Amino acid sequence: MASAGLSCVVVLTILTACEQMNTQKIDAEGMATADSQLAHSEMGIATFAGGCFWCTEADFDKVPGVLSTTSGYIRGAIINPTYEQVSSGKTGHIEAVQIRFDPAKTNFSKLLVAYWPTIDPLTSNRQFCDGGLQYRSAIFYHDSDQKKKAEASKAALVASGRFSEPIVTEIWPATAFYQAEEYHQDYYTKNPMRYAFYRSSCARDVRLEEVWGGK
Repeated sequence: MASAGLSCVVVLTILTACEQMNTQKIDAEGMATADSQLAHSEMGIATFAGGCFWCTEADFDKVPGVLSTTSGYIRGAIINPTYEQVSSGKTGHIEAVQIRFDPAKTNFSKLLVAYWPTIDPLTSNRQFCDGGLQYRSAIFYHDSDQKKKAEASKAALVASGRFSEPIVTEIWPATAFYQAEEYHQDYYTKNPMRYAFYRSSCARDVRLEEVWGGK
């Protein structure tokens, strides 16, 4: 009987230890999830369209304070559209890039400054060799402050007298953003030669030099 009692004590001790370990594990996982959500909530968000999202993504990845860039589709009526659907120009979507940034290192105004020289703001429904509504240039604001800053930035560019032609880049409220297929993400790093050929053959940098010169 004494042996049986000792065995019960041992089993209970083991079970208690396991319960404590499981509780600690759950607490740790919960804390990690909370930390992840907190970190995500503290990031800034911005969305820009500048023609082919491969190029817009590559341009913004160079900007200090940018944490991530995601190629995708915005402003259309179809849920979860495919690249084939969007590129047909029939869905109303626009190729765009959603940016997450560190507010301690950059802000929306600085991103606007970085954005303008990467696009042709003078051509409607086209960016470089890509034509159609799906390739127009646009700034999508996520709150009233971003709207105010985007409009002020565009107005300042108009007032500068730099261009004799009107600036046609649109400013719209951000709508549902659908992430593009995985092969589009970080395309310029996954397929550097193909990306370089596309950017060169599309004469993107040639046109940017014509529009912006030395910026």
